[in-house]
Amino acid sequence: MKANKNIIYILILSIMSCITACTEDKIEPLENSTIPPGQITNISIENQAGKAMISYTLPKDQDLLYVKAVYPIRSGTMREVKASYYANTMILDGFADEEEHEVKLYTVNRSELESEPVIITVKPLENPIWEVYRSLKILPDFAGVRITAENIDNADVALEIIKQDSSDNWVPFLPFIYSSQKEISHTTRGLNITPQKFGVTVRDRFLNYTDTVFNTITPFYEELLSKSLFKEVRLPGDAEIQKVTAGIPQMWNGDINTSNSNRMMTEPFDNEAQWITIDLGQTANLSRIKMWNYAEYMGNGDDQFFYRGQMRFFEIWGSDNPNPDGSWDSWTKIGSFENIKPSGLPYGQNSAEDRAVAQAGFDYNFDSDAPKVKYLRFKCLENWEGTTWFEILEVSVYGDTR
Repeated sequence: MKANKNIIYILILSIMSCITACTEDKIEPLENSTIPPGQITNISIENQAGKAMISYTLPKDQDLLYVKAVYPIRSGTMREVKASYYANTMILDGFADEEEHEVKLYTVNRSELESEPVIITVKPLENPIWEVYRSLKILPDFAGVRITAENIDNADVALEIIKQDSSDNWVPFLPFIYSSQKEISHTTRGLNITPQKFGVTVRDRFLNYTDTVFNTITPFYEELLSKSLFKEVRLPGDAEIQKVTAGIPQMWNGDINTSNSNRMMTEPFDNEAQWITIDLGQTANLSRIKMWNYAEYMGNGDDQFFYRGQMRFFEIWGSDNPNPDGSWDSWTKIGSFENIKPSGLPYGQNSAEDRAVAQAGFDYNFDSDAPKVKYLRFKCLENWEGTTWFEILEVSVYGDTR
C-alpha cells in the first residue's frame, strides 16, 4: 500500500512539473532572434468614414509574425491594431474626428522584437455616428416613445436614451438601442399619456459620442384589445386552414413560445395571395399589431424565424361590417408591411440580433387616419420561401376603443 502511495505521489509531481513547464513555455517568444525585423514599405492610405485603410509591402524577414499600428483615436486614448503577416492591408478604426492623426507602424517577429516605427499621417472622414445624429428623431408613439435615425454606412452604433424624471434629473432610459441597420426605428412602450422629455446620444463601439438631441413628446393613448372577444370568421375566398394546427384561434391563445407548433397555418394550394379573417369582438381605432413568427425547429440550436411560411410581405385590412359574400368592397387597407430580418443575411441564416428581435415579436403600426374597425383580414403577398401560404404564432392588437 505504501508503494502505491509513493507512485501516486510521484505521478502528481510529474503532472505538476509538466503543467509548470508548459505554462512557462507559453510566455516565452517563439524564437530567440536578436535581430529586429525590417520595416514595411510602399505604404498607401485610403481615408474612410471614421477610419483609414492602409496597404503596404512586407519585409522579407522569414520570422515575421505581424504588423502593429499604434495611434491616438481621441485626446488621451490610444488604440493598437495588429494584422497577420499573411495580409498586406490593415484597417485603422475608432477615430472620433476628421483631424490628422499620427500612426506608428511596426513589424514584429517571432522573438517579439519590433522594428523601428514607420510614421504616417491619416485624416479619416467623418465618423458615421454624426450622420446618424443629424437624422435622429424623438417621436410620440402609442403609449411610448419612438426613436428613428438613418444609418447610411450600416455602422455598429448605440443610441443611448435619457429621460427627465419627476425631480427634473436626467436618468438613463432603458433599453438602449444597438443596431447596424440602415433604417433604425425603435419604440419603447408602457409610458403614461403625459408630456415627457427625452434625449438621445449616438455612440460607437470605441466610446466616441455625439452631442445629444432633445425633445418633449406626449405618447398617444392605446390599450391592448381583449383577446377573449376575438373570434374566427370564415368568408368565401378565405384560405383553407391546415387541420393539424388546430385553426385560427391559435393566434390568440396567449402562447408566444416561438417553437410551439400550435399556430395558425394555411394550406399551400397555389401561389395566389391568401388571406384569413378574424372578428375582434370590439370596434376600435387601431394603433398597431404585434405579431410573433413561428420558429421552424432545425435541431441545431438555430431555429429559423424568417423561413418557409412566415409572412414577409403582407397587408392588413379592416372593416366595421364586412360583406358576407367575401368581396373586398367593404374593406379598407390599414397597413402594408414587410417582415424585416435585421442582419440582412441570406435565407436560412440568422444572427443573434435576428433571433432576439423575432423572439420579442414584431410591431407593425397602422395608418393613423384609418377608420374604426371591428374585423381584420391578414393578406399574405409573399412568404419567406417565395410562395403565399402563411403561418402566424400569436397576435396582440392595440388601439383606442373609447
